[in-house]
Amino acid sequence: MAGTSSVAFGGQVAFCQYREKNGRGDIKSDFVFRNFALQQDSLAAKLAVNRSQIFTDSSLAPRHSQIVPCKVRRSRGPICMTLVDDRPWLSQKTSFPSGVLAYELVQGTMVSWSSVKDKSMPEPPTAVLLHGILGGRKNWGSFARRLAQEFPMWQFLLVDLRCHGDSASITKRAPHTVASAARDVLHLVGQLRLTPRVLVGHSFGGKVALSMADQAAKPLARPVRVWVLDATPGKVHAGGDGEDHPFELISLLRQMPKQVPSKHYVIDVLVQNGFSMEIAQWVTTNLRPVDSYSTGTRRFSWIFDLEGIAEMYTSYEDTNLWKVVENVPQGVHVNFLRAERSLHRWACEDIQRIHTAEEFAASEGAGVQMHVLEDAGHWVHTDNPDGLFRILASSFEGFNR
Repeated sequence: MAGTSSVAFGGQVAFCQYREKNGRGDIKSDFVFRNFALQQDSLAAKLAVNRSQIFTDSSLAPRHSQIVPCKVRRSRGPICMTLVDDRPWLSQKTSFPSGVLAYELVQGTMVSWSSVKDKSMPEPPTAVLLHGILGGRKNWGSFARRLAQEFPMWQFLLVDLRCHGDSASITKRAPHTVASAARDVLHLVGQLRLTPRVLVGHSFGGKVALSMADQAAKPLARPVRVWVLDATPGKVHAGGDGEDHPFELISLLRQMPKQVPSKHYVIDVLVQNGFSMEIAQWVTTNLRPVDSYSTGTRRFSWIFDLEGIAEMYTSYEDTNLWKVVENVPQGVHVNFLRAERSLHRWACEDIQRIHTAEEFAASEGAGVQMHVLEDAGHWVHTDNPDGLFRILASSFEGFNR
């Protein structure tokens, strides 16, 4: 596959000619620098060619040939990547490799995206969406696209936390804790030069969001809204009958072989041990096929690091972040969302303590608020996505850049 794209360097333009070297999607690039004025009709002509030429590598997959990430070996001032097609596309998605965490950026149609490192462009407001234990950034995919459609000036950063998803292959130093997971995300947004206005975390991710607000002055903007979905700041209460039990689930998965014969094998084992079919099927989304050339059979292996995840879950149970709620940092507004059917996760004393913090924060000009999502269990963004959307919408409406 071959094609061209343009990258602007001040008054010069670099044309990047690319072609695929092999089936793995390795790209070899050559650069020719020229001085000339780009004409709209020539752009249209190039667009007609480029629209059908899209990278096949998943980590470098600009849709509609929108942006071609290039590595330039010469220093000619700040790089400003230009859009080949300036027409807005619904919920544009851009993924780039990162040495910190695997991530994906879902952008609204009105986001004028040049590059996160180009400070001549106004920075669009950013929200960070964090998954729970044993989850991944894809858990938020459809919900993030809906947010981007409704709030086209926003962009939404989805990450795989350490030991999860594509981030499991990125070596991380122990300990694997809520605090270290929060530092990873802070490091990533700092590397991308983003200043999030909203942090949304589900379950384990909710404590990560609280820890981010606790640890950082920058790169978190002020004001910033933190949403903690179906999690409390302190002691973690195990699910009741009919609810998930993450500690037992993690323990059972650790007893399985590193490679399993099929997804049905995993489902059968989990269901036989008392887990619901929904949980069992969800867990198998963390399997990837592995071909055995010696036997000619296909097996499956886990994409996450179970040993690291077990340590993270222990930290989740032990981490106490009530200090953030009862002494809210200036410019931070903390929102708790309790799922109506998630009764066993919320002790009466936790609810009362949050309401007390809510009253105190209001008197001090800070923000703490409790919300209840009706007709939902712990999996709030799948049980009642419409209700969750309506509650979260207030954080994105009327934003003045």
